[in-house]
Amino acid sequence: MTESKPAAPPRIAPAGLIFLAITSVGWGFNWPVTKYLLSELPPLTLRGTTGVIGAALLAGLALASSQSLRVERHLWPRLMMAALLNVTGWMVLMGLALLWLPASEAALIAYTMPVWASLIAWPVLGERPTWLRTVALVMAFAGLAAIMGGNGISATTEKLPGILMALTGAMGFALGTVLAKRLPLPLPPIPAAAWQIGLGCFPIVILGLAFENTHVEKVTALGWWLLVYSTMIQFCIAYVSWFAALARLPASVAAIGTMAVPVIGVVASAIALGEPLGLIQIVALMFTLGGVVLATRS
Repeated sequence: MTESKPAAPPRIAPAGLIFLAITSVGWGFNWPVTKYLLSELPPLTLRGTTGVIGAALLAGLALASSQSLRVERHLWPRLMMAALLNVTGWMVLMGLALLWLPASEAALIAYTMPVWASLIAWPVLGERPTWLRTVALVMAFAGLAAIMGGNGISATTEKLPGILMALTGAMGFALGTVLAKRLPLPLPPIPAAAWQIGLGCFPIVILGLAFENTHVEKVTALGWWLLVYSTMIQFCIAYVSWFAALARLPASVAAIGTMAVPVIGVVASAIALGEPLGLIQIVALMFTLGGVVLATRS
C-alpha cells in the first residue's frame, strides 16, 4: 500500500497580496470618510445608496470592457448567499450595532472575523492552521485590541444587542469568506463584485427608505466629494480587489490580512479627524501589522 503524502499548504500568490493591500487601504481610509458622512446622512441610506451606485458603475465598466454579466441559473443561489453574507449582513448588522456600542467596541468585535474564518476554514477547506499562522493571528488580534482601547468590552445588558449584532456580522462575513473559496463564483472579478454589491445593497436601500429620514440638502460640498470616494474606492475598487484576493489566497490568510484595515483607519482618523494616537497605540499598530506580515509569509 502506498503511503499518502501530506497535502501541500495552499500557495500564497504575490498578486493576491497586492489585491489584499489595495483592499485594506481602500477600506481603511473609508473609516474616517464614513465617520464624517454619518454626520450628514443616516447609516442605511448612506451604505445602501453608495453600494447600489457603485454596483451600477461596475456593471457599466464590465459591459464597456466586453465582460458578460450573465449568471448561469444554477449559480444564483450561490450568488445570493455570497451577497447576503459578504455585503447585506455585514453592513446592516455593523451599522445597527453602533446604536448600542461605541465605535471602538463595535470595530473590535467586527475584526474578530479572522478568528472565525480560520476556525471555519479548517473543517470546510482543510486549511489546518500552522503554528506560525496561529501566532500571527494572536499577534494581530492582541495589537488590534490595544488599538481599540484595551479596556475590554463591558458586556452590560444594555450593550448586549449591539454585541450580538456585531458578533453575528463578523461570523457571517467569515463564513462568506470561507464559502467563497469552497463554492467559488466562476465570474470575472468585476461582474462578480457588481452582482454581489448590487444584490447586497439593494435591500439596504429599501430599509433606509422605510425607516430613515434623509435630508440630501444638508450634505456639504466636502460630503459630496467623500460620497464619491466611498462609492468609487470602497465599492468599485476595494471590493473588486477583495474578490480577486480571495481567488488567489488561502481564506485564513486573506481574513488575517483584513486586520490591516482598522490599523489604517486609526492612523487616517488621527490625521484627518484629530483623534488621539499616542505611543501605546503606535506600538499596538506595529504589533498588529507584524502579525499581518507574519501571516502572509507563513
